[in-house]
Amino acid sequence: MKRITHFEGLYGESGPRPDGEYLFSELLETRSENFDWKIKPHIHTNLYQIFLIETRKTEFLGNNEATWLTGPSILLIPPLAIHGFNYHATTKGRILTISDKLVSSIFPMVSSIAPMLESLQILTHYAPPYTFRYVVKLVEELHEELFDTRYEKQQMLTAMLQQLFLVLYRLWRQNSVVMQESDSISLSYFRKLQKRISEAGSKYSIDQYARELGITPVHLNRVCNSVAGKSAHQLLQDHLVDEAKKHLRYTSYTVSEIAYLLNFEYPNYFARFFKKVTGLSPSEYRKI
Repeated sequence: MKRITHFEGLYGESGPRPDGEYLFSELLETRSENFDWKIKPHIHTNLYQIFLIETRKTEFLGNNEATWLTGPSILLIPPLAIHGFNYHATTKGRILTISDKLVSSIFPMVSSIAPMLESLQILTHYAPPYTFRYVVKLVEELHEELFDTRYEKQQMLTAMLQQLFLVLYRLWRQNSVVMQESDSISLSYFRKLQKRISEAGSKYSIDQYARELGITPVHLNRVCNSVAGKSAHQLLQDHLVDEAKKHLRYTSYTVSEIAYLLNFEYPNYFARFFKKVTGLSPSEYRKI
């Protein structure tokens, strides 16, 4: 297994662990450019990080998987969460790094926002007044306060962090609702597709099924992958093979009759399809 690098402080730094009240703000491009815009998957032992990534295609490298971020994205990364990035050379954004002790002092784990802090969050949906630009402005103001010398600076920073995390919490709740609605819609499409496949089988192509549902084939495949982990073509193929096996095992229909029942244009098309998927011809399968 490939070893994941742990950092006590910021990425690429080997210094001692930052103190308990650690808070740091920087432009995303400042550090990323030094690593040729490629940040390898890694872990921060005791640090939270907030990434504000502006519109530019970015590959996020999480726990054993890659996700493409194609619009303004906010990432909240808790301690010990694996994360890495492949940026574009013109990507812009901001990074805020906060010690877990400082976060805990502002929001005890019994607080309402605790569930948001327990795992990595990727926020991509925004509703006024909490636009992406609104959050960027909060972080810019916090950055200005952090690197200035003003009266009661620590209290002001605490208040600003509280506001920022509460806004992120509201966005997190909004994103959860959007995702639930999206999942519900996807499930509805998926069930309609299952019904139509059971009725029409290979009579229709995937493009025709998508057109019936009023969505694109790409959208239909995305729905099938999200619900079943398979493409629409694989689901259609699975249905046809299951139906063929039932007919071959439990009926006396000929191979030609089964091909007709499953809406194949020619029996030899059906026979080739069945052997390609199962490794056996229909006649061979009937004998086992």
